[in-house]
Amino acid sequence: MKSIVRPMFVLFIVMMALCGVAYPLVVTGIAQAVFPHQAAGSLIEQDGKVVGSELIGQQFDAPQYFWGRLSATSPMPYNPTGSSASNLGPTNSALFDNVKGRIAALKAVDPDNKASVPVDLATASGSGLDPAITPEAAEFQVARVAKARNVQPDVVRNLVTEFTDGRQFGILGEPQVNVLKLNLALDGLHH
Repeated sequence: MKSIVRPMFVLFIVMMALCGVAYPLVVTGIAQAVFPHQAAGSLIEQDGKVVGSELIGQQFDAPQYFWGRLSATSPMPYNPTGSSASNLGPTNSALFDNVKGRIAALKAVDPDNKASVPVDLATASGSGLDPAITPEAAEFQVARVAKARNVQPDVVRNLVTEFTDGRQFGILGEPQVNVLKLNLALDGLHH
């Protein structure tokens, strides 16, 4: 038994040093050297202050802002420590109630908008933290945001176009609009 214990202990120490210390240090060092912005959390700064991350959505519910996807995290929306899907299936009445409530909120804040609510504005993403919406979801909100900010819809629409990211490498994913970046740009408008 003693002949087995010592090699097992040595192997444990060596593997712990390699996998628990050396490997994370090497990977972190490479990430910080090659992708410093992403390795630091893709943080967005304004006036020297961190206001959010490009990767995690934020709660916006005032009419003068674009709204993102619903957050599935609770009790606090867009809480990265509580990232998870809602786990509500398509036949679950709670999912139906959530979608119905979100559509009602969107219609209440913009009663003149007769367009169908885009699905990404009425449902949560898989992580519950999605920072982006589709260009269609942004277009759905242009009139409301323009009216609340007392600017022409074309001014807001141009910002949406400016902050629309295309498919990654031209083929992966779908075009999307980062809600935080767009709302910060709206706050920067001088009208």
